[in-house]
Amino acid sequence: MSIERLHVGKRLSDAVIHDNRIYLAGQVPLNTAGQGVQAQTEEVLANIDALLAEAGSDKTKILTATIYLVDMATFDQMNAAWDVWVAPEAPPARACVEARLARPGWGVEISIVAAR
Repeated sequence: MSIERLHVGKRLSDAVIHDNRIYLAGQVPLNTAGQGVQAQTEEVLANIDALLAEAGSDKTKILTATIYLVDMATFDQMNAAWDVWVAPEAPPARACVEARLARPGWGVEISIVAAR
């Protein structure tokens, strides 16, 4: 059984690859924290694109996405960025929930599972 990890840190890896599946840790807006949720979502989606490319995949191979919003009132802002980004021919299964996130200023976090 082969397991590959990308960007291993003290508490987590940004990506874990096993059995031709890529599991991304929740991606958060490090550079746009405190800005609007649309800008934060755009940053997070760009991070997801970069990690998937590094792992040998892309957004057309996303199986599931779980989106965490601090305030469900920002759902439309998140979707404004998501709708421009998502591959229209290959939208993943998706869930969106309201949750308190680990740091103040973060309005969105997205976790992804994709095929390689």
